[in-house]
Amino acid sequence: MSLPYRPNVGAVLFNAAGLVLVARRADMPNAEGAPGGWQLPQGGMDGDEDPRAAVLRELEEEIGTANAEIIGEYPGWLHYDLPPELIGRALGGKWRGQTQKWFALRFLGADSEIRLDLDPHPEFDAWRWAELRELRTLAVAFKRDIYVALAHEFARFC
Repeated sequence: MSLPYRPNVGAVLFNAAGLVLVARRADMPNAEGAPGGWQLPQGGMDGDEDPRAAVLRELEEEIGTANAEIIGEYPGWLHYDLPPELIGRALGGKWRGQTQKWFALRFLGADSEIRLDLDPHPEFDAWRWAELRELRTLAVAFKRDIYVALAHEFARFC
């Protein structure tokens, strides 16, 4: 496959109770319990952007606040390939999938700071706190292995 992977960062955002923020994709509003309808915040990196700066920027863009501190980092990069039917359509048609640097973060603010409506084109339309072990059931099939690895690596932060 000739298409490259898109550089990306992801956030496993923990609250004080050890729960993780998951958000429902705005393009899947009826996917209440469907895998892939809910996901962790993640997004592309800008050029030479430092992954630690990128994850905080992505939080601000996607959930309206970067009031968090990085408390852990997945050792290495994880990647996934898009299923064949999405190649050329998803991710602007320029990527075969994503290579991702994932971080565990502790949310330092109040729930009222989480605002999905600040971006003119919001990626998410709802959010909730979830148990870390729920991640594998929320992930779309081609991202499931990543969510399982994250749940294992970041369990100490619950």
